Amino acid sequence: MQVFINPFIQYEIMYYLESPDILPVEVQKSLYPSLFLAGGISGCPDWQSEMVKNLELTDFVVMNPRRKDFNVRDPNAAFNQIRWEHDHLRAADMISFWFPKETLCPITLYELGAWSMTDKPIFVGVHPEYQRKVDVELQTEFRRYEVEVVYSLEDLAEQIIEY
Repeated sequence: MQVFINPFIQYEIMYYLESPDILPVEVQKSLYPSLFLAGGISGCPDWQSEMVKNLELTDFVVMNPRRKDFNVRDPNAAFNQIRWEHDHLRAADMISFWFPKETLCPITLYELGAWSMTDKPIFVGVHPEYQRKVDVELQTEFRRYEVEVVYSLEDLAEQIIEY
């Protein structure tokens, strides 16, 4: 197995990419399935770290939009972040969505709506106390009836792995 240079991180099997780093061309064209972690970033726990741990024994390329350092004083920060997410959502083979209880995640709702209109494999998880749980369940059922909404990060990871 080829090892890529940092900042792209290879776990035991899984590869990991974090915003603002760019997916290496070798990986873009690789046989490894890629997964984008869509979901809350601001005002909620770092659920992405838990998901990465749940997936570290897979052969996935996991793309995480949550940055370790986001400079809110940088006038270009929002543009660069949204551009990164836009590009990597399109590059990903699959997208997982997680809706934590702490925030409504308006951008994640928008992304779920947009990607529900495609044939790209999606996986949807909702914390049982998420304020708009019923909306996510119904909207997903109406557009992507084959997608089973789950209620824990463990179940979401298991669903992705089984796919």
